Amino acid sequence: MSDVTVERDEGHLATVEIHRPPANYFDAALIGELADVYERLDDDPDCRAIVLCSEGKHFCAGANLGSPGSPADEPRSLYRQALRLFASATPVVAAVQGAAVGGGLGLALSADFRVASPSSRFSANFARLGFHHGFALSVTLPALAGQQTALDLLLTGRRVRGEEALALGLCDRLAEDDGIRERARALATEVALSAPLAVRSIRATLRAGLLERVEHALEREASEQDRLRASDDFREGVAASIERRPPRFQGS
Repeated sequence: MSDVTVERDEGHLATVEIHRPPANYFDAALIGELADVYERLDDDPDCRAIVLCSEGKHFCAGANLGSPGSPADEPRSLYRQALRLFASATPVVAAVQGAAVGGGLGLALSADFRVASPSSRFSANFARLGFHHGFALSVTLPALAGQQTALDLLLTGRRVRGEEALALGLCDRLAEDDGIRERARALATEVALSAPLAVRSIRATLRAGLLERVEHALEREASEQDRLRASDDFREGVAASIERRPPRFQGS
């Protein structure tokens, strides 16, 4: 089975699902496959909204930094594909169960809307790994939560549960754990009931200049990730995460 599947219905919706449970780690190939799907749906006049979801316990834990050949080793390849997601024309509602961590948070914030539950967890944990954030969080996080909140979340790497995420603007609706997808579909249906030409036009106006800002941010993020990947702190951060212990950073 493909890592990304598409299910269509009669209500002008497409459900796009990632299949790498339980953590749904991504790489450039998966994000590229996701972008391919988005582009095909952009060309489908009967598709007016996308529900993005994932199989298993967590929405997405980002890249598996502890694995050989991790996307962190070649961020530009990953980010070329990520840029394609931001270029899509169809509104996207993400159904965020469990954790959206690191790059997984970036993937969630690339959508137009997010539906979560009180037990969902949002975390930009990069600094706790001795690493620089990525997936255009430099653009999306301040835009949604404000500059000061973005600074808080990026420098502390702390976890934000669903209710706080709603208050901060990281998600748009809350549902019970077993009702996240249903609520996401309901929100996507509301979008799909509006005039499709008007929806795309309004969305394009509100996102004017976004692609250029995202492209610039991704280049800066990739450069900093290249630099910090060679640090002792990054190696310590990854080791501490794998060993489930507090990191001992030395600033080197």
